Amino acid sequence: MNFLGRFSEPIYSIFRFVTGFLFMCHGLQKVFGMLSPRGGPATGLPMVSGYIELIGGTLVMLGLFTTIAAFICSGTMAVAYFMAHAGQGLFPIVNRGELAVLYAFVFLYIAARGSGKWSLDAMMFNHARAADTMPLTR
Repeated sequence: MNFLGRFSEPIYSIFRFVTGFLFMCHGLQKVFGMLSPRGGPATGLPMVSGYIELIGGTLVMLGLFTTIAAFICSGTMAVAYFMAHAGQGLFPIVNRGELAVLYAFVFLYIAARGSGKWSLDAMMFNHARAADTMPLTR
């Protein structure tokens, strides 16, 4: 086992928490106009994605229904990339879509790995699925 292997579960929990928190902040901007330099809530389709960001980010952050919430968040970011960015250039760095791509793959990883041992899923439901995560090393 490598040095960080014994810390993989707490590191993953921090990773999941920070990712969910940052995504939730995007939702707060769109739904309530909070933390936004422009000051008002979004309308139309951005409002729908705002609710997914707010609710999905909160669920991922807390580790509650993490697999489905992260999967929905991943899909939302994939759709956002193709609707808002892909038409503006081939590469994400050119079309300013790197954050959408990164979120899509980070949430896909979280959905595949699950909520982990340090989560509300593990605490409340005591499911083997929530408590058993893929080890980084053996």
